[in-house]
Amino acid sequence: MREAHPVEQAVGIEYYVSETDGVGGRLRDEPEDFEVREVERFETQPLDADTGDYPHLVFRATLRNWDTNSFARELSNRLGISRERVSWAGTKDRRAVTTQLFSVDGIGPEDLPDVRDADLEPVGRAGRDIFFGDLAGNEFHIVVADPDHPENADEIVAELQAFGGGDVAIPNFFGQQRFGSRRPVTHKVGFAIVRGDWEGAVMAYIGNPSEHEPEETQAARHYVEDTRDWAGAIDEFPQHLRYERAVLNVLAENGGDTDEDFREALNAFSSNLRRFFVDAAQSYIFNRILSERLARGLPFHEPVAGDVVCFADTDAPGDFPVPDTDRLQRVGEDRVDVVTRHCRRDRAFVTAPLVGTETELADGEPGEIERQVLNDVGVESSDFDLPGDYHSEGTRRAVLVRPHPEWEQVEKGLAVEFGLPKGSYATVVLREFMKVSPLEMS
Repeated sequence: MREAHPVEQAVGIEYYVSETDGVGGRLRDEPEDFEVREVERFETQPLDADTGDYPHLVFRATLRNWDTNSFARELSNRLGISRERVSWAGTKDRRAVTTQLFSVDGIGPEDLPDVRDADLEPVGRAGRDIFFGDLAGNEFHIVVADPDHPENADEIVAELQAFGGGDVAIPNFFGQQRFGSRRPVTHKVGFAIVRGDWEGAVMAYIGNPSEHEPEETQAARHYVEDTRDWAGAIDEFPQHLRYERAVLNVLAENGGDTDEDFREALNAFSSNLRRFFVDAAQSYIFNRILSERLARGLPFHEPVAGDVVCFADTDAPGDFPVPDTDRLQRVGEDRVDVVTRHCRRDRAFVTAPLVGTETELADGEPGEIERQVLNDVGVESSDFDLPGDYHSEGTRRAVLVRPHPEWEQVEKGLAVEFGLPKGSYATVVLREFMKVSPLEMS
């Protein structure tokens, strides 16, 4: 099996499935080279519906060069409202053109401001805000610029078809951006939180320099690690590192001497970002489990005895089969053949855990893998019994995705279209074809 890039190995992605050399190239020369359109399942009422019953305005935003969190902050600032009143179904990266739904509590369509590089189209009203469960999937149109070996795409497709039992299939890793493309630290912050090390969590975020950052930023992180001079560090950190500066401001005001000071400093992040740190720790564990499953040669497209499978969500759109994590079944020796038939028809999916307080691990060899990885990282399910936004009961996630990619030659190189269910990463599909540093894909 071909080893992954060292930067990927740091976030638990240890292998490629395909052995063929990648096509090479790079992504995101310009935002239009990476187009994403959400497929939602969220019903709205007409724009003139009663605002008492339907207080949330729903609008579709096409954003160029905006990450979702930054756009939500800009929108709330323009509206003069709390950021917590802005909701969405899926978080998107900055260097792209993305189309997705947002909801805002307590405004009308006439209140929507003009925001640079954003086209906002009111679509209706709703009785609640949009959340992650309303996302079915994403459709992608992506250009790989200047590939070195475009002819290798067909051979990689064949290898991925063999891995998936007929259709192109790829391990459902969490992509590099889950952890930080140039400085993968969100899982380190999350593990510190899980262990109750609030100081360690803060220092993992504001310290911990990466060689892939600008020298000015590395120097600022070294300064705060060496001095713990919170007020002085504010002057050292560049203005664009607003989260680091917000954390430092809290530490400078409170003294930064106690666990409570460090825990309060993390409140500089919005609630969804605080949850994101723990999510990243769970994601790292999941990646490690998938890597070990690959190393042992266990199938991904069908179960072995001991696996836990998840049946399909019958309400999901046909093009985006989504696991219903409330419909789990442990696969005994006598059920392997029956469940395999379900998996081949996209009616069931082999899963691995996103570990939390309610996680029940698999049996057999899959269970051995899950327990081995948890032991390696020094975490137990009960460790996720955490305060407030950090608490997680856990869930399970499909170990495989079938993107059905369609490639074509274009002037800049290669273009590909494919769809993925919610929570899956386009870069995880593309890494199998490109086999370049994640830094070339960010």
